[in-house]
Amino acid sequence: MYSTKLYVRSEFMQEGFTRLWRGTNASLALAMPSVGIYMPCYDIFRNFMEEYTTQNAPKLTPYVPLVAGSLARSMACVSCYPVELARTRMQAFRVTQGDKAPGVWKTLFEVINPDKGTSILQSLHRYRFWWTGLGAQLSRDVPFSAICWSTLEPIRKRILGLVGEEASAATVLGANFSAGFVAGILASAATCPLDVAKTRRQIEKDPERALKMTTRTTLLEIWRDGGLRGLFTGVVPRVGRAGPSVGIVVSFYEVVKYGLHHRHSKSS
Repeated sequence: MYSTKLYVRSEFMQEGFTRLWRGTNASLALAMPSVGIYMPCYDIFRNFMEEYTTQNAPKLTPYVPLVAGSLARSMACVSCYPVELARTRMQAFRVTQGDKAPGVWKTLFEVINPDKGTSILQSLHRYRFWWTGLGAQLSRDVPFSAICWSTLEPIRKRILGLVGEEASAATVLGANFSAGFVAGILASAATCPLDVAKTRRQIEKDPERALKMTTRTTLLEIWRDGGLRGLFTGVVPRVGRAGPSVGIVVSFYEVVKYGLHHRHSKSS
């Protein structure tokens, strides 16, 4: 198994410097609508559930972040999954020298028309292939969000509690980044086997086999081929990415909220 350093060096030597950024346009196309759905929906669900449980079932209030995060992530995954599929395939497949890496739309059209023997319009009835591996994506992202928010909320409240009522944009940024960083690391490490299964399903080239694959059978295949080490393939780069990523997204989202609320309070 390659280490992260050896993998990066191999990709650089074989396909050049730009290979390391393949799929960036798909990542950006995915991030904006995904975060735009995910974060506001989490706030809406959390506020509604906290209000309800506080009045009717106080013992359930600590579990609100877990449920709200799972629901919000499910909505974001289903809505944006075709772009996620394109991003994974763009990053996974090699291109020959001189060829230009396919874009998001070309990659999606190749999913529904792998043989290039029919027109796009004739292949559109196979649009369900755009959601190939959605079950694996949900089985990874829903537990990830459940673990992440269940960890993030207590840490964030504890840090902000130490600051008191004199919170500023800097303290909001710091508290949320710290909480998000820790939560992202724990959640990504715990769900790494599900991420490996999701990737294995998304890069499957045979459309018919891809539709028949399940998360359970994929995990069993990975275990049979590589054991525990296979299930945690790429855990270091995944954890290294998830911690800062969650910290940045949550902290900047909360800072924007703080700024808008502060501005609204001054104007009123």
